[in-house]
Amino acid sequence: MKCLGGVWLLTALLFASCTKQWSQPEGVQVYFSPNGGCTEAVVENLDRATNSVFVQAYSFTSAPIAKALVDASRRGVKVQVILDKSQRTEKYSEADFLRNSGIPTLIDDNHAIAHNKIMIIDKGIILTGSFNFTKSAEEHNAENLLVIRDASLAKEYSNNWDAHATHSEPYQSNLSSEDRPSKKSSSQPSNKPRTRKVPAF
Repeated sequence: MKCLGGVWLLTALLFASCTKQWSQPEGVQVYFSPNGGCTEAVVENLDRATNSVFVQAYSFTSAPIAKALVDASRRGVKVQVILDKSQRTEKYSEADFLRNSGIPTLIDDNHAIAHNKIMIIDKGIILTGSFNFTKSAEEHNAENLLVIRDASLAKEYSNNWDAHATHSEPYQSNLSSEDRPSKKSSSQPSNKPRTRKVPAF
């Protein structure tokens, strides 16, 4: 009887070892767009940052993400950003907002395109994927975002960030202030009373 029980136990163990296991490692989340929560995931992770945030971005027009970075900086978190050279002339870039809020903002023009979309948070969390930090990426594009908790991998990304920072230069916009859309006018209606012309008789 004991021998039969041992055979059943061995069979069960062999069956368990052959069954398909869940492949997603602990500490990894994935998000998709459009409207799959990518921007929300970025903002939530930035809101929890306590020490440092290092960013590499190709296009950066997302107001919620820019605000979350500025909020983190004001909490005392060390925030630094590297952007592609296209942000010098991107009308809706958040680069001016970041720089004017005291966040060191660099331009990496050493490549045809600085196409990384990366955030390294508190030396242990990596946000990466095809997802650009833009409104279009959240609402219209088919994108993906990974949130990875892995300190050793974060170290590799940090080393790469440092390498790009060494050949980047401080951001300066090539657009005049008139070319930039007004944040106030784009987000709030005008309080001026409207006047209607009365035809002359």
